[in-house]
Amino acid sequence: MFSMDQSQDHNPDQEPTNWRLRARNLVRRFAAELQLYRRLSTDPETPVLARAALWLAVGYLLLPFDLIPDVIPVLGQLDDLIIVPALVWLALRLTPDELIQRQRARTLTDETQPRS
Repeated sequence: MFSMDQSQDHNPDQEPTNWRLRARNLVRRFAAELQLYRRLSTDPETPVLARAALWLAVGYLLLPFDLIPDVIPVLGQLDDLIIVPALVWLALRLTPDELIQRQRARTLTDETQPRS
């Protein structure tokens, strides 16, 4: 499993580049998803319940109170990790697939256009 032989083809210069590339791609995908949620939350074609779920997710993250206080170990942080994704999931389930695809395409188009 672990070898004492350090003479393998190990190039430390490649690892950070690969790691940085993956991290950069992850950040871009995350930003694109946030942009999609923003677009859906303001699009008049998005069902009212879906928009409400997205706004509740944002509010829950920003407001200083939680259903379970953060001082309770594990459970205090766990509620944030369950409630917010559940609200986003609900919003996506309530939104027509065509609308999601259209907004996702707009988001990708906006990413590829140069900014002035």
